[in-house]
Amino acid sequence: MKLTILGGGGFRVPLVHRALLEDRAEGRVTHVTLHDLDPARLDAIVRVLRQQAQGYPDAPGITVTTDLDEAVTGADFVFSAIRVGGLAGRVVDERVALDEGVLGQETVGPGGIAYGLRTIPVAVDIARRIARLAPDAWVINFTNPAGMVTEAMSHHLGDRVIGICDSPVGLGRRVARALGVDPDRAWFDYAGLNHLGWLRAVRVDGVDLLPRLLADETALTSFEEGKLFGAEWLRTLGSVPNEYLNYYYSNRETVAAARDAEHTRGAFLLEQQQRFYETMRAPGTEPFAAWDATRLERETTYGADVREAAGAGERDSCDLESGGYEKVALALMRAIALDERTTLILNVRNRRALEPLDAEAVVEVPCHVDANGARPIVGDPLPGHAVGLVTSVKAVERDVILAATTGERAAALRAFALHPLVDSVAVGRRLLDGYRKHVPELAYLRD
Repeated sequence: MKLTILGGGGFRVPLVHRALLEDRAEGRVTHVTLHDLDPARLDAIVRVLRQQAQGYPDAPGITVTTDLDEAVTGADFVFSAIRVGGLAGRVVDERVALDEGVLGQETVGPGGIAYGLRTIPVAVDIARRIARLAPDAWVINFTNPAGMVTEAMSHHLGDRVIGICDSPVGLGRRVARALGVDPDRAWFDYAGLNHLGWLRAVRVDGVDLLPRLLADETALTSFEEGKLFGAEWLRTLGSVPNEYLNYYYSNRETVAAARDAEHTRGAFLLEQQQRFYETMRAPGTEPFAAWDATRLERETTYGADVREAAGAGERDSCDLESGGYEKVALALMRAIALDERTTLILNVRNRRALEPLDAEAVVEVPCHVDANGARPIVGDPLPGHAVGLVTSVKAVERDVILAATTGERAAALRAFALHPLVDSVAVGRRLLDGYRKHVPELAYLRD
């Protein structure tokens, strides 16, 4: 089985490679093609992978290329993990918004809109090329904003593009641990959009254990989201929100913390990764050790802005484990390639799983997965407060896709001005003008 990774020089690629190495089952990936526009980054990551593969005599073969058509031709699966504009672009996304007093974040609010406007034209071109050169390939999209990008790609790939995020899986595992149950035995009723969803039930043997958790103050505040949102608010909601919802529920506090911080998250990661790739060029560097130390620092500081705003303190060691997006991707690949039926929380076209959104809207919900792909499971309706937020944000995503695929400035303005975290049309207009001034990739937007 042949896998292509777009963004193959990215820092998280060794996580995917490690999952492939640990997969001992029949039908495993035998060859990986890494594609990136930066040969130096590709070289650094390949060195990490080679050292990581020591002791695995049957490790997947690896080739590298900077030619996109060559990379996707003949692939069975394509992972899309690109970052248009690099981390320097993320820093601009954050700073332009914060300078206007609104949230500067990679996927939420104005920063996410700017990232989508920069990324979708490239993602759509990739989707068209895959449809032409590898029409039987399945595309697994990691590229953020994951829901928005997956929906844009689905216009050309249909159900053969599936989005992945590790946040819902990580949330489910942390909640299961707080309940003292094996997460593999639990059914997680989760619904919403990417980075905008709620865990509404945790069923084991048909019994919903979430009410028990909500009633137990100690257990409820023992994990990341409980500390972040607080027991009272979780009981008020009757659910456990995705951690990204803190940007909505505590917007004033998170914006203030971000404006007071010495560096934005993007600036921290930019400096960290520049240091890592420079270290990789130094003689005598142990590639895997350098990568792993950087990875641990990255995970330890993840979400520091919202934790500071909420007074949640440092991350506990038990909260450092993510949902393991690479493991979700591997399970998804195996389910499709080998018809190993499973259930995963994924970003897919809605069909009729989540009202009141239409059939083509990409949502983040549990899905049955087999050789035919991923089919969303119809769940209970969202409560009114969640419906309002989901429909508002989906309207913004649709305008971002429209602007990114047509160059229509009016659609981009609507996206900025009507996002729930932007409180003024004048601010929305200044945001659009600011991003167009500082982001060369947005030159396509017509006046």
